[in-house]
Amino acid sequence: MAIPPRQRSRIDPTVPFTRAEARAAGIPITALRGPRFHQVFYDLYVASSVEVTQSIRAKAALRLCNAESYVSHFTAANLWGGCVPEQPLTHVSVKAGRRPERRGIQSHAAQEGAKTTTFDGMPITTPEQTFLDLSWQLSLVELVILGDSLVGKRRTTPDQLIEAAASCRGKGARLARRAAALVRRGVDSPMESRLRLLIVLAGLPEPAVNFTVRDEEGAVLMRFDLSYPALKLIIEYDGRQHARDDAQWARDIARREELDNLGWRLIIVRAEDIYARPDKTLNRVRDALRARGAKNLPRKFKAEWTQHFPVRRSAA
Repeated sequence: MAIPPRQRSRIDPTVPFTRAEARAAGIPITALRGPRFHQVFYDLYVASSVEVTQSIRAKAALRLCNAESYVSHFTAANLWGGCVPEQPLTHVSVKAGRRPERRGIQSHAAQEGAKTTTFDGMPITTPEQTFLDLSWQLSLVELVILGDSLVGKRRTTPDQLIEAAASCRGKGARLARRAAALVRRGVDSPMESRLRLLIVLAGLPEPAVNFTVRDEEGAVLMRFDLSYPALKLIIEYDGRQHARDDAQWARDIARREELDNLGWRLIIVRAEDIYARPDKTLNRVRDALRARGAKNLPRKFKAEWTQHFPVRRSAA
């Protein structure tokens, strides 16, 4: 039965709403199935003019939860700007009551004492709590990448992550403490984190992150992703995003020549050197360190790196 205009409720179609709310506002179910609206989840809709983002999905998922629920885990990490493995679910944590069951939503039982705040009008785990919550779902390398990226987005600091991990108990606590101790400021990309961790987990000296070379007046001449300044050795990841850019190629050549003039050695590492040939990459870095005068380098690498960076053998 149609609802008389005077009895109709008003809804904001730019935020998720239910079929019952649409019906109360005089919007028929046939309209919800048409081009004017998106279905975010079952029985949750938004105007088609609204992009269905992580934030919209999170707000929709929270509509199914009680008032004490909050956004968490992978969804919280994404909203904070953190780098985590891609996965299709929207994650919420529920303190009490029945947890929602919808395709596309992953609900968790809220942890006692979990720290939350507000982001984009939603309750959400703090960046530090998000880091801890994912410590039992991510590997060491993935967790450090998350920490590096959260620090890079200025959502937290290495010290704050270390402090949070120190008070963590239960599943994932040990990994959280280990990963927090490896998080660094100034990391520009997940691949730089991976390269640094490959070096460190093999037992080689840890390179400095984001070291800058300045002129006599203090102006920045160059900035290196990873380097050993005392040895004038640079280890740089090259994603080849500018491989066919002639102008960038010319700048790279000029930079390489300037580095040579200043006495710096540059080691270039590509994606396949991390994902397919990490053993050869480690040998290259160790040989370069030795050639530049580094002392007490390991004759054999620590085995831990092999747990996170498998070598791909070529087919015979």
